[in-house]
Amino acid sequence: MQYTYEPAEKSQVKLSVKLSTEDWEQSIRSAYEKNKAKFNIQGFRKGHVPFSVIVGVYGKEFFYEDAVNIAINKYYPEILEKEAKNINVVGDPKFSLEDINEEGVSLTALVPVMPEVKIGAYKGIKVEKTEYNVTDADIEDDLKRLADRNSKEVSVTDRPAQKGDITVIDYSGSIDGVKFDGGTASGQRLELGSGSFIPGFEEGVEGMNIGDEKDINVTFPEDYHAEDLKGKPAVFNVKLHEIITKQVPEITDEFIKEATGEETLEAYKTKIREQKQKANDERARNENEDKLLSEIAKTTEVEIPDAMIDDEVNNMVQQFGYRLMYQGLKLEDYFKYSGQTEEALKESYKAPATDRVKKQLIVNTIIEKENLTATEEEISAKVAEQAASVNKGVEEYRAGMDERQLKYIENSIIVDKLFAFLTENNEFTKPKKTRAKKAE
Repeated sequence: MQYTYEPAEKSQVKLSVKLSTEDWEQSIRSAYEKNKAKFNIQGFRKGHVPFSVIVGVYGKEFFYEDAVNIAINKYYPEILEKEAKNINVVGDPKFSLEDINEEGVSLTALVPVMPEVKIGAYKGIKVEKTEYNVTDADIEDDLKRLADRNSKEVSVTDRPAQKGDITVIDYSGSIDGVKFDGGTASGQRLELGSGSFIPGFEEGVEGMNIGDEKDINVTFPEDYHAEDLKGKPAVFNVKLHEIITKQVPEITDEFIKEATGEETLEAYKTKIREQKQKANDERARNENEDKLLSEIAKTTEVEIPDAMIDDEVNNMVQQFGYRLMYQGLKLEDYFKYSGQTEEALKESYKAPATDRVKKQLIVNTIIEKENLTATEEEISAKVAEQAASVNKGVEEYRAGMDERQLKYIENSIIVDKLFAFLTENNEFTKPKKTRAKKAE
């Protein structure tokens, strides 16, 4: 087997491979061994037909396709191992068959490789700083949610249903007098004003008394998920069985102690303010880092191979699928209800995926240029910190870690160093307007 390689467009290497007659014959024989159990020729037991007999009946060409795949699977990894210092592969190759006959076979492969990054300025850049400050309104919203979670439901019998009530209803929907799928339910709980039903339905229930039955006329929105219902007028026959209201507790020191364990309302406010500000600071830090990388990207030249972008697009689709799962929806159901295709979703991710890959390449390049590393002492300190967080001894905790976990810690330390370096060597200017007023 002989091969050569040369640079190709868009951060690829063109690999040319030629198998000698001997190598090709060996691949054909391997294809025969793979397939011989399938042959059933008169005069021979199935699976024991000699190679020469099969060639005589079908010709050697019968084995060519499998032989090519066998040759690729054997020789391509060998070449990559031999050229590991010269060919840094970042994706699957695209093979092309150039010539094939009994004497040998010639193949070419376009191999996506790690692109050269011509990084621009990454020091002395001015970026407007993003800040997120916790407001008194944020604290009040948190207290309202806490009180709401601890509210009690009480049945109401002496008045009509009103906005904010939880109602228990039966309903049956029809279009032109014909009931439609999904338009009927019994004992359905509905919070009036929640917007969980189509426009006009909840407003129609308001004012009903227990035992009332009425028809509510509505029109399905033009963007409704069910294609056969979009924009159509419908009538829902509704019967009201129960009205429930929430008794929200008063927010006092006693309530706070019972609900959270904190001694006083003020102590709880201080605690949640600190927690929220910590989360806000982390969010602002991430956005400021991304802003800086975006500025560096403007003067950075890199030809990203399609394989790297495709991998990131697939990763983003997978992450989107996971988020849907948390909401109880499968990705295929999303495509069905939204009318969007997987191809369209991937296309929508292509630009942000390209941006992500470029920024990651910038990060890797700066780390290499500035020789940023993590020492064993720093890794050990981070392991000890994690061990303490789960109340384990350092030796016990580290013994349960694998190389992947240690590598993750090492990388996180290096990335922290990178952004500390970038923060020190660039200027984050005071924002013209903060994202929220400072808490008093």
